[in-house]
Amino acid sequence: MKLTKNASSNVVSLSAAKTTSKRRSRLLNGTMALAIAGAMVAPLTLVPATSQAEPVRVDVPAMPNFVGLVEAVQPTVVSVRVRSEVKEHDRLSGIPPMFRDMPDDHPLQKFFREFGGKGGEQKKKAPPRKRFDQSQGSGFFISDDGYVVTNEHVVEGGTEFTIVTSEGDELEATLVGADKRSDLALLKVESEEKFEYVAFADDAPLVGSWVVAVGNPFGLGGTVTAGIVSARGRDIGAGIYDDFLQIDASVNRGNSGGPAFNVKGEVVGVNSAIVSPSGGNVGIAFAIPAQTAKKIISDLKEDGAVTRGWLGVQIQPVTKDIAESLGLDNENGTLVAEVQGDTPAKAAGFQAGDIILKVDGEEVNGPRELAKVIAGYSPNTEVEIEYWRDGEINTATVKLGTIPEEKQQASVKQSEDANTALVDSLGLELATAEEAGVDEEGVVVTKVDPDGPAADKGLAPGAIITEVANVKVQSPADVAEQVEKAREQGRKAVLLRVTRGENTLFVAIPLEKGDE
Repeated sequence: MKLTKNASSNVVSLSAAKTTSKRRSRLLNGTMALAIAGAMVAPLTLVPATSQAEPVRVDVPAMPNFVGLVEAVQPTVVSVRVRSEVKEHDRLSGIPPMFRDMPDDHPLQKFFREFGGKGGEQKKKAPPRKRFDQSQGSGFFISDDGYVVTNEHVVEGGTEFTIVTSEGDELEATLVGADKRSDLALLKVESEEKFEYVAFADDAPLVGSWVVAVGNPFGLGGTVTAGIVSARGRDIGAGIYDDFLQIDASVNRGNSGGPAFNVKGEVVGVNSAIVSPSGGNVGIAFAIPAQTAKKIISDLKEDGAVTRGWLGVQIQPVTKDIAESLGLDNENGTLVAEVQGDTPAKAAGFQAGDIILKVDGEEVNGPRELAKVIAGYSPNTEVEIEYWRDGEINTATVKLGTIPEEKQQASVKQSEDANTALVDSLGLELATAEEAGVDEEGVVVTKVDPDGPAADKGLAPGAIITEVANVKVQSPADVAEQVEKAREQGRKAVLLRVTRGENTLFVAIPLEKGDE
């Protein structure tokens, strides 16, 4: 037997002048075995061996091909360049970062501030020159008259905006509006040119369906990656309205604001964030769903801002421990931690400790669900809310308000020499507000046992306990008394109402066995 290389085709062929019947039988049997083994891996079509054999051909099912999709949508995807002014560091300006934490009277601090002076006299400083920085993200046209969607964090702090098309044309744009809570923004290009654009999908994609991401990772324009929808409804800690699509298409820095398409060329999500210990893609990316983006972008286009319904409560989940401490059979609903003053909830008579079950007949299990449902209503809309209080289910009609601007969080001050009392069963050291130097009502946490149950629930020094088991407390003795009562009633946990800065929440701390 002789092997020869076909010079024209570079395909190895097998030739044999003579083959005995026995050898031919062996060869055919061997070919059959290969065909069977191959069929277990992929469908193969093999050509039987003959005196003049042909090249082996393999018929493999066609893989997905996104060429037509990419050719159609790529002209609608753009690069967004943002120019922003760099703020000066007042007294730290000109001081290297490694020295900025030193005391003001440190010799090196004085040196950097006085550098250039002569004879101890500091030179008169010239007015600082404006410095600018430039960042880049992605975006896409949603109308032929030049509206472009991107992320809020892409345009944040920007003073000048430039859209770079897939053909390299640079167009000036203005910021129509941005919404920090949803991380969406809308830009507008003023031009007589008609732009190719894409539309948002009406239906949410199913987990496992194909998605194609187009954007400008690391400034590399027009990059296309493909993957599947890995999960829906992801909460990544970005905010109360988190409801992300998780996709495994490769998304990196610079993809922010770019679209994720389904196979129809519809936008199913706006790429917004990645999870990465190294700063690069690890196959986990998050996109704002089209159903969320459509409403936000519509509001931005119409008013330049987003208006959401507002109830005026601080809320938290109903955990197993909280349900047990309240004597509930399940963990359904959303717990009201605090009712803020002069709000729709206050006017409707809601109280801390109420558990909201339904809004207009729709169940709301957890803060995210309640926040999304309420935010979906326009201000001044009347809604019917079903809630649980003291073992009974009640209903209230609430006229929603307009969500106010976010407030700065206040810190709790405490005295180092506060007199404390130890509550062993909770693993806390406590002091009165007066002893701790705090102008608040309640009992101040001054120390937390790292091995105690309170530490497991995230309590930290500076937190203020205002209620224990729905009873107001003013001293460590009050706390100890209510904890003892809960234990005597056979409760497995005791419910604390805790204030941290301007946030209030309920914390259920397990009562350990053996604390007799």
